[in-house]
Amino acid sequence: MVVEAHQLFLPKPPFFSPCFSSPPPHFSSFLFDPSSFSLALFHSDSSISLYPSFSPLSSLSSFPPPHTTLPPPISAATFLLLRNPNPNPNPNPITLFLISSPLSGGSSILLRFYILNSVRKSCTPARIVCNHSDLKFDESKFGVVFRVSHGVSVKLIGDVNVFALYSILNGKIWVFAVKHLGGEVLKLMKSTVIDCTLPVFSVSISFGFLILGEDNGVRVFPLRPLVKGRVKKEKGAAKKSLNGGLEKDKGEIRKLPLQNGMMVHGIINGINAEICSAEGRKFTCMETELKFPSNGVLDERIENRTESAKLRSVRLGQDSREGISNFVAFKNKDDNFESIKIPAKSAKAIGIQALSSTKFLILDSEGNLQILFLSNSVHGSETPYHMKQLIHNMKVRKLAVLLDSSTRSQTVWMSDALHTVHVIAVTDVDASVNQTDSKDPAEKLVQTSVVQAIFSSEKVQEIAALSANTILLLGQGSMFAYAIS
Repeated sequence: MVVEAHQLFLPKPPFFSPCFSSPPPHFSSFLFDPSSFSLALFHSDSSISLYPSFSPLSSLSSFPPPHTTLPPPISAATFLLLRNPNPNPNPNPITLFLISSPLSGGSSILLRFYILNSVRKSCTPARIVCNHSDLKFDESKFGVVFRVSHGVSVKLIGDVNVFALYSILNGKIWVFAVKHLGGEVLKLMKSTVIDCTLPVFSVSISFGFLILGEDNGVRVFPLRPLVKGRVKKEKGAAKKSLNGGLEKDKGEIRKLPLQNGMMVHGIINGINAEICSAEGRKFTCMETELKFPSNGVLDERIENRTESAKLRSVRLGQDSREGISNFVAFKNKDDNFESIKIPAKSAKAIGIQALSSTKFLILDSEGNLQILFLSNSVHGSETPYHMKQLIHNMKVRKLAVLLDSSTRSQTVWMSDALHTVHVIAVTDVDASVNQTDSKDPAEKLVQTSVVQAIFSSEKVQEIAALSANTILLLGQGSMFAYAIS
């Protein structure tokens, strides 16, 4: 086994002046998007150097000038992919870079979107269309003003067509959907607000699940009911008026089924729609319009001549007793919320990485790794979720995974945040429920083996997987790329 190492010396932060006697700000972390090979370097003064196309294994020994430098203050950032449900005429996904900043003394949040082009190595600010009362595009700032308090910090989490914003001050998680309208124009839609009644230490969106890291475990939300909803086609949803146009029925109350035993109760045009759980609990609806494409998301149409439906943004509680989420504890076998007793010094779920569509790797605050098993289909509170701890000989502080659907073995990179990086292979084992098998699915332990150990000359600040056998590592004065072959 051969390990190839390449070192890149970090550039000076762009906003540092040599006139000051204090040391220049250092690089605190970075984000890397493997689909577009885009890199974002975070400076300790909260500015960002953005590289739409980055090749760490090239012959360069130092960083080239960044294509775009985003000035401070920047509080959070994430990459976001836009995929068209209909691959024609544009089959390739669009990569976005999203940043947040405090505005007007922190009384509001400014969201700015950038469209990246790795071929042209370009980064273009996007114009945003939104029709929510608390969201407004500001031409002068070329960003969306979200009229909620910023607080000390916020967190952005991006996925495909969806991103989440978590505010500690407000104790809320907002889930947004983004759509490409053509050119440099995007549409922003606020779909769900989750009131956080418990501390949240990490947030992940992947493979149709929103997962919150909490005390002694994680909370799993199926994403589709939060973002899209599902309605049935009803006769008489639209009728012709005397002048030949379409006229919506008024005052006709319908019950439309959603996933997880949820129902939409309301007038057919969605004006007075509200969402209820199977137990009868009602979720407050907010003034928002969402449009759902019919293919793969909205199975049928609510009107005869349109492929869109109007629903309000759903407001949910974090508490799993509302029927849409499931809490999975690290050490408790009973998943019933009422019976879970959190120890005084319980581990916190501080990192969440997807291994596959049904398995997630969870890093806790004590440096342990857990495997979260999900079923292939979502059935609300009846969904069998399981947690199993992995055995390893390192207190893990940094974690990186890059999915590879072509192999049954996933490569996991983990570091103690000192000088050591371990590479382990996690073998895929079917954890689905088998009616004829008496073993608990979580007892079918995922097999792991140490593939390689890498020792860095500098303390590890951040790691990211470039490919199944390549990692990018941020040290204290340099960046390193390691390739294993």
